[in-house]
This record gives sequence, C-alpha cells and structure tokens, in this order.
Amino acid sequence: MAKMLSRVAPWLPSRRELLPRAIRVLTDADTPALQELVLRDPVANVFMATQLEASGSAVPTLQGAVVLGYLADDGGLLSACWVGSNVVPIGITAEQAPAFGQWLSASQRSFASVFGPAEAVLGIYAVLQEGGKEAADIRPNQPLLKLDGEPLIEGNPALRPSRPEDFASILPAAAAMFEEEVGYSPFLGGEEHYRRRVKALIAQGHSFSHLDDAGDVIFKADLGAVAGGVSQVQGVWVNPRYRGLGLSAGYMASVVRLAQRHATVTSLYVNDYNTRARAAYERVGFRPAGTFATVLF
Repeated sequence: MAKMLSRVAPWLPSRRELLPRAIRVLTDADTPALQELVLRDPVANVFMATQLEASGSAVPTLQGAVVLGYLADDGGLLSACWVGSNVVPIGITAEQAPAFGQWLSASQRSFASVFGPAEAVLGIYAVLQEGGKEAADIRPNQPLLKLDGEPLIEGNPALRPSRPEDFASILPAAAAMFEEEVGYSPFLGGEEHYRRRVKALIAQGHSFSHLDDAGDVIFKADLGAVAGGVSQVQGVWVNPRYRGLGLSAGYMASVVRLAQRHATVTSLYVNDYNTRARAAYERVGFRPAGTFATVLF
C-alpha cells in the first residue's frame, strides 16, 4: 500500500489527503504574519529575512520554491518553513516538526539539505527518514554564534571586499571550500549556477578575501545572508598552505568589521567538532545564540 501511495502524483486528491491539515503554502496575504514570525529570532531566521527582503512577499520569486505555514485553529501563523533547493525551518517547535516532515514526504520534492534550528531540523528529518529518505551526512550540533559589538582582537588589515577582477581566484577557492564542507563539487550538474552565485557575492560586497602576490587566495569568507540588521557569515576558507599559522582569528575580526558595514549583528554557525574554528571565533568575541543542525542529502 505504501509503495502504491508513493506513486500518486502530489496534485491528485488522493495525495492531498495525506498532507497535514495544519500545513498550507503561504500566499502574499500572509506576508505580514511571516515577517512578524521572522522578527521573533532575527539571528536564527536571517535566511528567511533575506528572502523576504528580496521578494517583499511570502511568495518566493525563486522558481519552484514555496513557504509553508503551520496554522493555529484561528488561522494564525505559528511557524513556517522555506522549501526550495534547501529546507529551512522558521520558528518550528518539536511538536510541529513532524507535520512539516509529512508534507515534504508526501510532496516528493527533492532538496539538498535541511538546515536551521536543531530541534526543528532533526524532527523533520526523523519523519523523512521514516519515509525512506536517507541522509548522506547529519550534523546534529552546530553552535549558532553572534557578535553585536566590537571584535575583541585586532583584525588583519589585508582582508578587503573582493573585487570583480578577483573572480578567477575566488571561484576555485570557493569551490574548494564547498567540497571540503559537503563532500562533493559544487560544479556537479553544471558550473554556471555556482559561478553566478560567486559573482553575485562579489558584486554585492558580500565576499571578503586576501590574495597573495601570486594571486592565490589566502583567506576568504562570504556573507551568505544579510537582512534585518543581521548578517550570516558562510564560506570561511583558509588556503591549506597557510593553515596552522594562527591566522584565522585575525581574519575573522576583520570579517566582522567588514560585515558591520552591512548589518550591526554578525552571526555564523559552526560544526561542534571543529574545535580550532570555535576557539578562533571565541577569541574574536562570538557568543552562543542557539544551536543549528544540518542534514545533507
């Protein structure tokens, strides 16, 4: 019976009956409620805030993406979830997470990861796993950190916003970072999308780097999301030739100062087992703001 149901198209009535009644796709009319939900935790929800600023609506401009809402009996929005190439929970409790997992299982959508507050991510994945979707990697404990003041140490003055002419150097460094982090090349299935992403970060002033005299990247970092007075640092990478020299903390202090040109609060999340990075972030002044988790497929 389960195999038969899995083949039912998601738009048919028999498929819709499987979907949790408390969940629905949000519309433009839900925008104020979604904005209010995001503001309850601006650091954890900066990804969704960035999407809202870009579209001005609870209806995404990205093709194929939707935002799901979990509704109270009176129709109020209790929590939400971005569903695109990745799945990102917004304010989802442990009790609500299974309903989102059921919707995702029934919809048969494909996505690369689920990331965000750990309780929600792991609750959603538990249901996906029951439905037969197995993860390639699970990172259940990723401290979410923030810094909303001056860094505690001096920065490395060599770090600066990347320039368009740096693109040829930044792209391979960004690809190397991605492959180290997730285990496969960002060029799988085509290079153009990732090239556009890196170019966009440079054009927005959201890519920071230091290149050596040969034009090779020594250190790079990006602002993956910026909205509501919060930035989220991603893509931190040190060239292997320069690792172990104690450079990271100074570079990260400069990342914070550059990020503060865009938002007053700088945030990031890090794997709990990356003790060197966590020590560097603590030296700079980052402090706990929650716990994220990431499930990669």
